[in-house]
Amino acid sequence: MRFAVDEQVFAKLEQVCFGVVVARGINNTRRSPEIDRLLLQSIQMVQNRFQNEKVKTAAEILPYRQAFSLLRINPNKYMSSIEAMASRLEKKKEFPHINPVVDLGNAISLKYLVPIGAHDLSSTQGDIQVRFSRNGDIFIPFGAAEQEVLDAGELIYSAGNLVKTRRWIWRQSEQGKITADSSKVFFPIDGFIAENDDRVLQARDELAKLLARLFSCEVQVGWVDKKNPVMDL
Repeated sequence: MRFAVDEQVFAKLEQVCFGVVVARGINNTRRSPEIDRLLLQSIQMVQNRFQNEKVKTAAEILPYRQAFSLLRINPNKYMSSIEAMASRLEKKKEFPHINPVVDLGNAISLKYLVPIGAHDLSSTQGDIQVRFSRNGDIFIPFGAAEQEVLDAGELIYSAGNLVKTRRWIWRQSEQGKITADSSKVFFPIDGFIAENDDRVLQARDELAKLLARLFSCEVQVGWVDKKNPVMDL
């Protein structure tokens, strides 16, 4: 299995980059007090950070909004995952606990203000790609059963014709969602060279260390960009 970014993506977003963490041998059935604590710390940090500033104007968020605009995705209507999470906290809304793996990913995502996905590799067939959508792609929204029609040429994460996320890093699908049974997980961290690649690397490395320590699992890290568009998983 590989993780690959199509060359057309770099033609549109030349500086886009991806930190990658893959964890194998996870036990996602036991709640972790340390992960609960890390998530709470990140939540409090973001709430403090945005007491007097709007999330959508923050320097950490602007590169994603600008990229969405380049992709003809309205960033006011469709927020990147990190903007959506931070905006939720800016508005003092309750932040949910999902399961240990997702909670840890969210804790690191909020700490560094970068989007981090989480996809179950056990239920994934074929290579994982970042590409533009085409006829025959199938997307079932998270928590739903009915297929949703994609826009033409929409940037997606996919495995074969199964769409993992719509509008790049906006909404995740049912395909590959993390459950208590998930033991092999792929974490992509999306960013931009010369914009926030340092934070992407920091988030990648901290996530990898915490996964190895808290789950006693095998961890692989990697990096994908225009010069290195493919990675073996």
